[in-house]
Amino acid sequence: MQFFEYAGGRLHCEDVPLDKIAREMGTPVYVYSETAMRRQVELFRDAFLQVPHLICYAVKANSNLSVIRRLAEWGVGFEIVSGGELFRVLRAGGSGSSVVFDGPGKTVEEIRYALESDILFFNVESGAEAALIAETARQTGKRARVSLRTNPDVDPGTHPYISTGMKEHKFGIALDEAHDLYLKLRKWPEIEIVGVTCHIGSQITQLGPYKEALQSLREFVATLKEEGVSLQYLDFGGGLGISYDDEETPSVATYAELVIEATKALGLTLVLEPGRVIVGNAGTLVTRVTFIKNQGTRRFVIVDAGMNDLIRPALYGSHHQVWSVAHTTSTEIADLVGPICESTDFIAKCRELPAFQPGDLAAVMSAGAYGFSLSSNYNSRPRVPEVLVRGSTYEVIRRRETYEDLIRHEV
Repeated sequence: MQFFEYAGGRLHCEDVPLDKIAREMGTPVYVYSETAMRRQVELFRDAFLQVPHLICYAVKANSNLSVIRRLAEWGVGFEIVSGGELFRVLRAGGSGSSVVFDGPGKTVEEIRYALESDILFFNVESGAEAALIAETARQTGKRARVSLRTNPDVDPGTHPYISTGMKEHKFGIALDEAHDLYLKLRKWPEIEIVGVTCHIGSQITQLGPYKEALQSLREFVATLKEEGVSLQYLDFGGGLGISYDDEETPSVATYAELVIEATKALGLTLVLEPGRVIVGNAGTLVTRVTFIKNQGTRRFVIVDAGMNDLIRPALYGSHHQVWSVAHTTSTEIADLVGPICESTDFIAKCRELPAFQPGDLAAVMSAGAYGFSLSSNYNSRPRVPEVLVRGSTYEVIRRRETYEDLIRHEV
């Protein structure tokens, strides 16, 4: 998190003090570093420079229009999982020709929208979905480019809720079934087979699972080629983890070296779907301490950000570092909790935290991915603003919702 540092006793995002943003925007507020995002894109681009490749940012990680717009300007493609995400990409200036569409439950409306937008290809997750895509393509007079999302039954060693590449999961198609489906689809006039896809999970911090999946994919692709199935792309998904605490994670360069070495003989264009690794450590959630409460042996630091703003700790038990915006060396064991009427409304439990007092500002780190994008209006709380910092300036890229916004679509 090199773009969040203390200067003059105050925590900054790039060259902007976070207390300045909190004073002008109120709290809670999401703050992102544009430079941090661009740096991660450059790391991917440099790491895969020697082979044909396309970086398709996973929109679900952070779907703000300004974030997408900048990524499009930097030449990045997009991985989407809904018609709404496709709409965001196109509205932000992205091109359908650099979009891949994942997800096991695509609707007719979404498929039609994607065909009309001339997306690069669909990642198909079942025979039934392939049939629906073919029928929709026939009705719209289009030919659908598809890649089958294969399931290699690899344990990625991550949280079970974000593991996607095992037989017990709803995602993808087992390799033997995918083989038969490829042979079937190449006879369908509405379908153009263009690739093979694999995505085994998210927040993966070891290279072993990737290596195992690549071995299966290499053998699978070789078999398909021997049987005359024409392929252009190998979509190896995303999932590369980041450090939330003290995890040792593979560098982008090390990850790329493994992928390139395992696939270079196949002669295919690589498609990568990074999300968290692009935006995760580029963001923080700034929140203000409202009360300190001692109850029995527990000390609760109550802040104005709740699980509706950042649900990852409640949903996954996820760890986020908590920094004081005003530098301090004093610490205490406490729970950092929000105002929501749920016992799961916490950011940190029984952790060594800065010794906060009411009115102090806390920065919840590594919140750029799956932070705002998973937020909600639970407890009828307006969603918070997002700001994007570049150097010594920042811009508001999403305004704070009002109470009127909460009921805008109700009758």
